[in-house]
Amino acid sequence: MRHDEAIRYLETFIDYEKIGYRDKKIFALERARRLAQIFQNPQESFRAVHVAGTKGKGSIAVFIAKILEEAGYRTALYTSPHIADLRERISINGEMIRKSDLASGVKRIKKALARKKLNFKPTYFEVLTILAFNYFKKKKTDYGVIEVGLGGTLDATNIVRPVVSVVAPISCDHTRILGPTLREIAAEKAGIIKERCVTVSSPQQKGPLSVIERRVERFRNKFILVGRDIKFKERYHDSRNEIFDVTGRLGKYKSCKISMVGRHQIENACSGLASCEALAERGAKIKPPHIKEGLKKARHSCRCEAIRKNPTIILDGAQNRSSARAIVETVKRNFKFRRMILVLGVSKDKDIKGICEELAPRASFVITTRAGRERAEDPAKIKRFIRKKNIEVTYSVKDAMSLALSLAGKEDLILVAGSFFVAGEAKKNPFRPRDGMG
Repeated sequence: MRHDEAIRYLETFIDYEKIGYRDKKIFALERARRLAQIFQNPQESFRAVHVAGTKGKGSIAVFIAKILEEAGYRTALYTSPHIADLRERISINGEMIRKSDLASGVKRIKKALARKKLNFKPTYFEVLTILAFNYFKKKKTDYGVIEVGLGGTLDATNIVRPVVSVVAPISCDHTRILGPTLREIAAEKAGIIKERCVTVSSPQQKGPLSVIERRVERFRNKFILVGRDIKFKERYHDSRNEIFDVTGRLGKYKSCKISMVGRHQIENACSGLASCEALAERGAKIKPPHIKEGLKKARHSCRCEAIRKNPTIILDGAQNRSSARAIVETVKRNFKFRRMILVLGVSKDKDIKGICEELAPRASFVITTRAGRERAEDPAKIKRFIRKKNIEVTYSVKDAMSLALSLAGKEDLILVAGSFFVAGEAKKNPFRPRDGMG
């Protein structure tokens, strides 16, 4: 099987990332368990760190993986969504799965599914998760840092038995699936907390925190809360770096440096640090230099990622109200600019009103657009949520970026936000100003 054939086969499975999540009935952890059993439970071949949450979970996973890698461990990382290439989701020590390995892994799954004749058809994400776990087993990884796809309790990744469970900040998102209240959402995400695992939590609102604490108490697990047990002090920030001191449970870390900017990324880094201290207490040979170097080397695409200067172009996947608020605060805090031009595209199942309320008032000009996916909301409908005269509707990211570059001066800033799919299209394609305007 060739790589392109493997991709086409994967696309025969229903992909809710593309079409949108309809309701909770689409999730059934038993399907993932059945798939794993066919392949002799590959998730049991590595020590797992499981990361859930509404925002920041991908960044936390990257911080943890890079620290483990610096400590000399063969470290697998499974994240979602991808920006430009499916293989971004599955990596070992920072290297994406090779096309040949992906093709052979898919071929193995195809043969097994044809032979077993299951009474259900797996989803795209379920198949991809087993593909990743099979690959991690084949490559004899020491640790697997696994990011939840959606929720936690019923997510396909929740077949792992983690050494450490990490809960990133919880806010409202996917309310149709996870529930309308923060407590209900927190209960779903806290489903990754299991017996005999250390639980690490980012700073949380009161409601979600109480839900997490009850789950931890049920299993009598050790609980580490960033902001209470792990403290940090900001020292310096600019458009490229954050420098801060951390007082951890096992020691003090002076002048930690990260290239993922924003105060929220400092909190994410501290959650990663806390997780690795917990692993060290469980036998991992992780030293302070490994932690500092891992934090320094961590990178994550489309998280306040500056891809150009004069004008500055920033890509961020901000896809809920709290993430939108965070990127606005980060842009104001870390970047110098004259005007902000906002390129905004949002998926249908997101809090479009909340995202617009956070982002649009800060922009001098707004360009609504859409990614080339079924889930993408009509840019004309997004416009209805924005009370601003300087606004234009476009129907492709290419047109939106061309217009933005035509409007922007060298001292301006173009923020592309609202969807990882929009940010991803903006990143992988070169754009020029619209003819006659720039």
